[in-house]
Amino acid sequence: MNLLKGIFAASISILNDDLSLNSLKTIKHCEKLIDDGCHGVVVFGSTGQAQLISVSEKIKFLNELSKSEYKDKFIIGTGFNSLTETINFMKVSNSLLFKRYLIMPPAYYKYGHTDVINFYSKIIEAVSDCEIVLYNFEKLCGYKFDIPTIKELVKKFPKQIIGIKDSTYNIFEELKLENFSVLPGSETKLIKGLKIGCSGIITATCNVTARLSRKVYDDFIKDKSETDNKKLCDVREAFENYNLISGIHAYYSTRDMVYKNVLPPLSLLSKNDYQDLEKNLISLNFKN
Repeated sequence: MNLLKGIFAASISILNDDLSLNSLKTIKHCEKLIDDGCHGVVVFGSTGQAQLISVSEKIKFLNELSKSEYKDKFIIGTGFNSLTETINFMKVSNSLLFKRYLIMPPAYYKYGHTDVINFYSKIIEAVSDCEIVLYNFEKLCGYKFDIPTIKELVKKFPKQIIGIKDSTYNIFEELKLENFSVLPGSETKLIKGLKIGCSGIITATCNVTARLSRKVYDDFIKDKSETDNKKLCDVREAFENYNLISGIHAYYSTRDMVYKNVLPPLSLLSKNDYQDLEKNLISLNFKN
């Protein structure tokens, strides 16, 4: 097992005008993020509208993604509430030689830590040949990981539970485990996290900040300098004034109108909001 280290983008999904998934353009977008400096890319995370995209489209996408020269750099989000659908989707992914997954506990229902351990146990019992990054995002699923639960999962499945994306930010400062990657979900936590032993970040705004994030990461790893970190944090905070998916799609739609397509109930930024975002980015002298 290789530790996940570095800059990982949670990729957006690119849709056609009829709101079907454009697999080839999405893959091209992901590959450019890697060319721009990302160590890897998560597809079908929350940023990729995974919960809104059909199973058949996801499977079609994976078949195309399996042809990518960067195939080994992808982490597959599942984006299902259903345990059965999660397992079936992972089996399809495994058949295409994808093994790494980002998996969030199900949304809507109320449950506890023991139930979460049972949820992941059922997944791994069915698909043992996998490496899972836990997804801690209470705002989306209603559940918040704690450290004892993570340690229990790692103890039970040391080969399969390999890391956590912490978007709730209650884990990354305290959790210390050998051979386990801790990756906060924001550029604003990159340097702070690296200083205390985190492995890097997985974030939505790396769709925009890939080059800058990689530079900040490399500079710190090389000589502990924090060159451009303030600018990176300021860019992230500029996007955080809005829904991140809406903002990122609006940003790219100024170059290619296909990016304007998002699945309801999501929507693009309003004209006024985008103008404000653009002004903020110009004031930061930011270009990706």
